[in-house]
Amino acid sequence: MRERLLSLLVALVLSLAAAAPAVAVQPDEILADPELETRARELSSQLRCMVCQNQSIDDSEAELARDLRLLVRDRIEAGDTDQEVIDYVVSRYGEFVLLKPQLSARNALLWATPLLLLLCGGLLAFMAFRRHAHAATPLSVEEEAVLEKILKEGD
Repeated sequence: MRERLLSLLVALVLSLAAAAPAVAVQPDEILADPELETRARELSSQLRCMVCQNQSIDDSEAELARDLRLLVRDRIEAGDTDQEVIDYVVSRYGEFVLLKPQLSARNALLWATPLLLLLCGGLLAFMAFRRHAHAATPLSVEEEAVLEKILKEGD
């Protein structure tokens, strides 16, 4: 009974550890001011690791992600607002560094492409349906007579 309880406790601890978010921030990166550190963590969660690409720099253990985390913290300590920090990082690395890119004239086509493809597909389907519906022409008088004769013979 005791072994079973111990194994259940170990399983519970392991499952809770697995559910915890993976955070790569090292202790030497953490700012002394908890309010500034909270801002830094929030900003880091919005920035893409250029090495891992589908992870935020807050979650990535890549060296470049560490450099970006330190850069964010340096800018915050220098007194930059959140938007100024984001703008600075984007100016150095481009909009790709944002996990959620902003809609702009430069990327509007990228945002609109799925809608345009859906509309074009719907238009093509509509045109094909109309063409198919008009393809059936009524029978001529001779064709109706032949059809009538065939149906009477079948009885």
